[in-house]
Amino acid sequence: MRRARRTRLGSGARGGRPKLKQVGGKRLPARSSSARDAKRDADMVRLNKFLADNGVASRRRSDELILGGKVLVDGDVVTELGTKIDPRTQVVDVDGVILKSDPRERRYYILHKPAGVVCTNEVRETRPRAIDLITDPKKGRIFTVGRLDEESKGLLLLTSDGEFAERIAHPRYGVPKTYLVRVPGQITDEAVQKIREGVYLSEGRTAGARVVVKRRTANGSILEVTIQEGRNREVRRIFVRVGYKVTSLTRTQIGPLDIRGLREGKWRALSREEVEALLAEHESIEAGAAPEGLPRNPVRRTSGGSGARGGSRSSRGARSPRGARRGAGARGARRRGGRRRR
Repeated sequence: MRRARRTRLGSGARGGRPKLKQVGGKRLPARSSSARDAKRDADMVRLNKFLADNGVASRRRSDELILGGKVLVDGDVVTELGTKIDPRTQVVDVDGVILKSDPRERRYYILHKPAGVVCTNEVRETRPRAIDLITDPKKGRIFTVGRLDEESKGLLLLTSDGEFAERIAHPRYGVPKTYLVRVPGQITDEAVQKIREGVYLSEGRTAGARVVVKRRTANGSILEVTIQEGRNREVRRIFVRVGYKVTSLTRTQIGPLDIRGLREGKWRALSREEVEALLAEHESIEAGAAPEGLPRNPVRRTSGGSGARGGSRSSRGARSPRGARRGAGARGARRRGGRRRR
């Protein structure tokens, strides 16, 4: 027994090298259980994030679905927040729909949405749904990137990639969206200027818009409007705010992607280059760039009361020419003043 124990200690301590195992004719270090556990933990994701990435809902709304007992993992109802799953090996079911997570199966489509079609995944919906117009047999579970209301037409993106949808559609990312708007009568210059500068809605003031008047007659006006926020029915509500009801609304462009060459009711898959261009647009907006005629990023008011994001220069602790902080600069000025008085 003593000899065997000495042998084990000697083999493990020689040169500090790990124990080797034979694999396919090669001797490789044996993988420790801690390494396997670390890899398994790296593959685990929070259940609410998995639902959001698959376009089910936002993370907050996903938490509500979990608490409401709407989510099953491997056939069992999960109601505990913070639950982690392994998407590769576990099956997640939301209201009878099984979610997939393989990024190689992510799909991206552009649709020229007709009027009368709704943007929803509700299985009990009786009206035509946008997702049903995508007839690709390999589409899997897809959802719309943002929404167009039932009466509106034009460019609509659909995908199975929740992160992509978040970056393109959420107002905080400011990806520009362009619409062709028709209103009755001859719209006034004053109304156009108000739209450009921003108007007050129930959520607060809009960040402004780029407006190009295409036609203006007594019978009606046609305008091209580009916004960055994309709040619910924002364009229609903006025009109501300045005294005009929109009679026709068509989205013509999202970021660098436009709808030219795609007939109403038709769709096609996006190329990899188009997807990358859309994401690049999102990244350039985050970096502070903005299309000509639009504000940089939508203004986010803070509790400190400053009108611009991050506050004014003075509120961020501006530096003096010598690089000192504001407080130090003020103290230095007092000391210098004292010396002059002496």
